[in-house]
Formats: sequence, C-alpha cells, structure tokens
Amino acid sequence: MLDILVYEERQQAAGEAGPCLEYLLQHKILETLCTLGKAEYPPGMRQQVFQFFSKVLAQVQHPLLHYLSVHRPVQKLLRLGGTVPGSLTEKEEVQFTTVLCSKIQQDPALLTYILEGKKTVARKKVSREPTALPREMASVEDKDHPHSKAPDTGSCGAQALTAQALTSQLPAETEEPNGGIGESNLITSLIGLCKSKKGRVALKAQENLLLLVSVASQAAAIYLVQSSPCCPAIVEHLCQLYQSMPSFLDPVDIAALEGISWRLPSAPSDEASFPGKEALAAFLGWFDYCDHLIMEAHTVVADALAKAVAEKLLVEILQPQLLHVSEQSILTATALLTALLRQLRSPALLREAVAVLLGAEQRPAAPEDSPRTLCTHLIRHCDHLSDEISIATLRLFEELLQKPHEQIVHGLVLCHLEGRLYVVRGSPEPESYEDTLDLEEDPYFTDGLLDGGFQPSAKPPPAPATNMDGKTAVTEIVNSFLCLVPEEAKTSAFLEETGYDTYVHDAYGLFQECSSRVAPWGWPQALTPLDPHEPERPFFEGHFFRMLFDRMSRILEQPYSLNLQVTSVLSRLALFPHPLIHEYLLDPYINLAPGCRSLFSVLVRVIGDLMQRIQRVPQFPGKLLLVRKQLMGQVPGEQLDHQTLLQGVVVLEEFCKELAAIAFVKFPPQGPHLCLSPPPEGHV
Repeated sequence: MLDILVYEERQQAAGEAGPCLEYLLQHKILETLCTLGKAEYPPGMRQQVFQFFSKVLAQVQHPLLHYLSVHRPVQKLLRLGGTVPGSLTEKEEVQFTTVLCSKIQQDPALLTYILEGKKTVARKKVSREPTALPREMASVEDKDHPHSKAPDTGSCGAQALTAQALTSQLPAETEEPNGGIGESNLITSLIGLCKSKKGRVALKAQENLLLLVSVASQAAAIYLVQSSPCCPAIVEHLCQLYQSMPSFLDPVDIAALEGISWRLPSAPSDEASFPGKEALAAFLGWFDYCDHLIMEAHTVVADALAKAVAEKLLVEILQPQLLHVSEQSILTATALLTALLRQLRSPALLREAVAVLLGAEQRPAAPEDSPRTLCTHLIRHCDHLSDEISIATLRLFEELLQKPHEQIVHGLVLCHLEGRLYVVRGSPEPESYEDTLDLEEDPYFTDGLLDGGFQPSAKPPPAPATNMDGKTAVTEIVNSFLCLVPEEAKTSAFLEETGYDTYVHDAYGLFQECSSRVAPWGWPQALTPLDPHEPERPFFEGHFFRMLFDRMSRILEQPYSLNLQVTSVLSRLALFPHPLIHEYLLDPYINLAPGCRSLFSVLVRVIGDLMQRIQRVPQFPGKLLLVRKQLMGQVPGEQLDHQTLLQGVVVLEEFCKELAAIAFVKFPPQGPHLCLSPPPEGHV
C-alpha cells in the first residue's frame, strides 16, 4: 500500500492527491488499522501499525496531518504509546514520535492540533461544524472531498484561532486541569518513552522532545506552555527521580558522580558502588537534560520551564531540607544543590536559582537582621557546629561565586562595600607604610606582641609609591603578604616547588577566567574618591564577610579540611576584578575606620595569636616541617601533639602566598584583564 501511494504521488502534480490517497482518506483505512492495532488483532498488529504510520507520514510528501481522517488515528496511536513501561513496541513508538516532531519542526502550526489529544476526538461527538477545523479537515469530515488545496501553513495566528474554536465547542468534562497534564498526547507519550529502560529509546525520545520545545513559532511556544502538559510533566519526572533517591547520601559519593550528562546518564562503571548510585545518576542526568532543554528551547518555553524547576524542585523540595533540623538532611541537600549548580549552564535557570537563593530584594543587611532569605540561613550553616555541614555549605558558595550572574557577587559582597564606609573619613589617602601599618595601634593586633618574641620575617618595606589612579604599588602589596608570616613559622623554603612563584601561574589562569566572566557587567576600573566632608556612618561587612573573617580568625583551631575550604572561598572572592573587592581584601594600606576590619587586619591578628602559641609548643620548627611533609604525602601520617595548630600554620603560610600571587596577577603592567574577551552568549 505504501509503495502504491509513493508511486502515485510521483505521477501527480504538486499539491494534488491521487485516487489511491483519496480512497485511503475517504474510507478511513488508517482508523481501521489503528483499531486493529489497539486490539492487537492479529497478534503483533500494533507494531506493524506504528511502522506503517511512520512510513506513510515520512514518505508521502502531501500534507496529511491536516486531514481529520489522519489526525484522529494519529491521536489514538499516541494514546497507545508511552504509557506502559517496557512495552514491546517502544522502538516503533519512538520512530513514530520522531516523524511527528520533524513534521512539527517543518510546520510549527501543526503543534496545536497534534497536542489537542482527546479534545479532537470529543469534538466529533459534540459538533460537526466545518469551522472547527481547517478546510482540509472539514472537507474530509463532510464527504471527505479529496481535491482540497494544500493548507495555508504560513499563518500561525489563524491556526491558533482555529484551535480556540475547536476547544470552545467541547463540553466542560473534556477540559483537563493544569494545562491538560492528565490527558495523553505527544508530550506525555514522549515523557513516557524518556523513562524507557532501553538507553537508545530513551535518548531518541529526549532528542524528539528537545526538537519539539525548540520550535521557532511564538504562537506554538505559547500553546506549548499554556495549553499542554509539557513543563509540568518534565518537572514532575525530575521531582519523582529526586524522591526516588535515598534520604541520606554521602557528599563524597555525590561529588564522585560529577559530570553526568543526559546523553550518558548511567553512572561510570569504574566508580565505587554505593546505595542509591543509579538513582542519583538518573536524577543528575535528567536535571542536565532539563538544563539543556532550557538552553535550546524557545524563550517562552525556556522561561516557563525554568520557573517550574525552581518552584517545584528548589523551593518545594530542596529548601525545606536545607532548613531541616536534621544534620544529615542538611548535609545531603547542600551537597545535591552544589552538584546541581555545578551542572547548571542555562542563563534562565541560573536566574531563577539565584532568585530562590538570594531573594529578589538586594539591599545591605544589618548585623541584627533576622534571616530573611535562604542565603542567610546558608551563611549560618557555614559556621555550623558540624564541620561537615560547614565544609559542604562553603563548597556551595564557592560554586555559586563561579556562576556568571552579577547579583551573586553584588548580594553577597558588593552591596556592603559600596560607599567605602570601612575607610576612615576626613583623612588624606595613605602615602606611606608607616602611616598605614602601625602594628602596635592596630585594633585587631594582640597586645604585647613584640614582647612575646615576634619579629617580622623581613624589614618593613619603604613607603610604597602610588599610581596616578590611587592603586598602591603591586610590589609593596605582594611583599606585605609574603612577609606577614614570620620566618620561624615558615617551612616551604625547606621543600622544592612550594615557593610563591608556584601560585602565580594558577592565579593568572583563574584571574583570566574570572575577568572574562564578569566583562559584560561593566564594573568600574578605579575607586570612587572619598568625600572628606561626608559624615561617618557605621559599616557592616555583611553576613558573608563576617562569617569568612570569623572563620579565618580561628584558622589555628579549625580542622585542616575546613581551613582549606575557607581560604578557597576567600581566594575566589579576591580574584574578582572590582576595585572595592581588591581594596578590601588585598590592600594592606587602607586606613580602616574604627571598629572595621579587612582581610589583612584579620591575618595580622592571627599572626599575633600564632606567635604567642609558638612559645608553648616544644620543638616547633621540627614538628611543623614534619606536618607539612605529612600533608604532602612525603612521610607516613602519625598523630602529633598540637597537630591542628601546626596544620593551621601550614595553611596560613600557603594562603598568604596565594593572596600575594593574586595581587600580582591582578595589577601587573599590561594586566591580563585589559585584553580579555567576554565568554560566548547562550550558556553559563
């Protein structure tokens, strides 16, 4: 039959239907075949019917889906497919949906008719008015006149009006709530096939769904969002996969499955197995697919899908777990949210995620403010009694800071630094080292420090020269950080490849990447001069900086892994090429207002505390060198007295070298930030 139809079409003039095609349409042969396929009579008939429909729609060039005698059996076949997991006809079903999606891509106006599902069938029982369908459908309905012209597919608005006319003729009971999520049509069939255990079938169904949501027609995209179960069905499957995972997952196991792709959603076989591994891989794979859908979809569909993911997954599921009293629940949810942020690339979904985490209102916080956003609660988790929760939440913020969204940096940091209230008013800009770094008068420096045996590791440098734009000479800043740790607390000189220069190469690459990411934001290149007549106002560093500085001040008392994470977040912040961030984190010469602190002043106070503690540790230099070798894996690890203190000293020394390297690469002559191009648009 198919060969006859194809041969006949070749003999006919373009746009005309031959007698065999007329017979096929008038006598409703396709509906008869569909009925036999539904009844599986004879056995195996359903598979043959799917194959025949796929070949007819693909090989016959005459537009068929506009005919009611073709449209109705297509809808019936869609209701048969994708509903039963593990169906024997999955391969044929996905081929059938592939043909339909390709037809929709060629003619987006078809989308509204194919997605109508039960409504089209119900329409026949209610009314036989020819205006309810396009002319071709009506002509087949009324005597199935075969010689109708090809449909006018150029006007999506006319098609949308036709769809409205069709829907308005239906009785109330045929309308489905929630955009028709309860009815079976092309969308639900594709979602069902995406759940197939056969990898190739699921992948092809996902590609078909991706093709469907990327239709260029505005009217088709609006219909897809407002009158189809597309977004709810996709997000519902995402939430089901999340709920199928174990309640508690180790953050290490979650991190082991980073990089799961929707095209290869199965967990790597070489990774160690753990309970819930396959469920976690399936969830991360589908989230990656949702993210990819949002990137490729029409803007209308992308925005709706991003809002649905944020509302259903982040707000209704993850947020209560992040605020739960159970530490295990907080730990698992935080690690999962970090993994999701790491995979997230679509700007629309990132925008919605930032709104959930930071809130829509971006204003400086006060010290006494109660937590008003999820972000404030998460900042408190960074200073949690559980070190595991603190480390996991700090990793979350480190991942967040690497996302190309300006409101992240502004809401966490910049909104508190604007106005430079941390600088004392009414005094000239610093001109010399002696004017800016008087250790005995530093409010955060320990009293009696010089009596405790502290000697700087090098003589304080002479007065630094300042550039015309007010930036302190980079050489003096580098020396200030390198000389901060006293010689008796340094061990890197005894080992190879542990000098300051080893950090410069890494800092250069990270700074280039960061500068490229923030280039479209239009940040200023220089600080705004202070108004000496402006009255002083109280300065609050913000909850985020307060937490980081408090953690940094306890570096000699905290576990090694926690110290690494705190310094890693501070390094990420210091890399941002904003003059306020650079001044507050990397300029040792700022004249701080009373009661204010900067990163350098916090480090100075830590050094003072260290020099007092050194006096109470016998054989301090030898033990410190042994601990460094243990951390580098050069000698077997063994428990030592004061091990936490010694590990903290090693981290402190390395952190000062890292800050010096960042300061060096941020403002060298002909700095790298002057010649960077922004990243390509469309992904994050």
